[in-house]
Amino acid sequence: MKKTPAHKWLFSTRFRRQAYAWHSSSLAVQRVKEAVREIRNAAVKDPLLGAEGAVLFLEKVSPALEQVDSSSGAIGSAVNQAIEGLVPLIVAAPADDHLRDRWLKRLDAAIEADEVPYIELLPDYWGELCVTVERASYWADEFIGIVRLSWSPDPKMRGFFKFTSACLSSLHSAGRYEELLSLLEQEPHKMWHYRRWGVKALLSMKKKVEALRYAENSGALNDSPVAIARTCEEILLSSGLVEEAYRRYALMANQSTTYLNTFRTLVRKYSQKRPEAILQDLVISTPGNEGKWFAAAKSAGLYGTAIELANQSPCDPKTLTRASIELATKEPRFALEAGLAALRWLVEGYGYEITGLDVWKAFESTLKAAELAGCRPGTLERIRRLVGGGGAGAKFVAEALGSRLA
Repeated sequence: MKKTPAHKWLFSTRFRRQAYAWHSSSLAVQRVKEAVREIRNAAVKDPLLGAEGAVLFLEKVSPALEQVDSSSGAIGSAVNQAIEGLVPLIVAAPADDHLRDRWLKRLDAAIEADEVPYIELLPDYWGELCVTVERASYWADEFIGIVRLSWSPDPKMRGFFKFTSACLSSLHSAGRYEELLSLLEQEPHKMWHYRRWGVKALLSMKKKVEALRYAENSGALNDSPVAIARTCEEILLSSGLVEEAYRRYALMANQSTTYLNTFRTLVRKYSQKRPEAILQDLVISTPGNEGKWFAAAKSAGLYGTAIELANQSPCDPKTLTRASIELATKEPRFALEAGLAALRWLVEGYGYEITGLDVWKAFESTLKAAELAGCRPGTLERIRRLVGGGGAGAKFVAEALGSRLA
């Protein structure tokens, strides 16, 4: 009987050991994304094949990337996203017990050999990968002895164990909640990365109040308070305690990559609150950074507030100029004041990679808005006084505008 030929994965040839050099981070990120697409496409037609490809990728990815410069975080993020996307394919595959056990043993070996590491997120999913309660319990027993040793009361006996999260995840999936909580009592630093499994256990036991207290009592020296606040907020929201969730945790829990995104996230999540009230709370929570909330106020149509914030503390001149250009016709008074604020901070020397063109744009947008508002002469005089008043960038601004100030 002829054997069915093995599937040839394109990504496999691109993920040989040390396949990527130090400066090939961008290419490596691209290849990781391509590999995930290839595996997902295969899984649509054959879930077992897709799962096999996912396991193979997780085996090969770390050795292939071990020489890549990961300082930017881009390649690490790409691999983490790959893990998050591929684990469900492995879990959902219709594999028999023998095949699933083989997959877990291969992944166990891959984590053990992961030196950089790139797949350190994988142990968090170990309980899910086990699929059954019995298998999760088996793996929990495999790991628990070493976890206890690594958290020994004797500091000389302690050490890092790669599979600690896998143990906690397996205990949770096995429904061994009390044992999980008892084990966490031995953890010497109250690290959130581990204690969050205690929160999950208490929530699974329908003990929301205890879960909230447990989360609040977590956090080691280098733990981010944002992650803890998000969990506490979720617990309160799931209990219908919306106002308490907002008051106690919302501002910390919903911090995003930009001030504008933070504001928008809160407005969507807490739709019962007025946007101006949320904005006021955010401004109060960041003293000295009032100007950075300008874009948030503008997006909510709070034009007067936006100008007040823009003049309270430094605000990006380019952001102010864009706002001035965008709303010159619709809100000329706002556009005028936004343009003047842009010029003010340029004169003060603020802004990133500022050129003469940036100064020119701010000036032109301000005068255009002044024309529409019927106050061009007065505005031109305000600009002259602004530039003549001095500042770290006054000379640069004056030279960029040249005779236009005459």
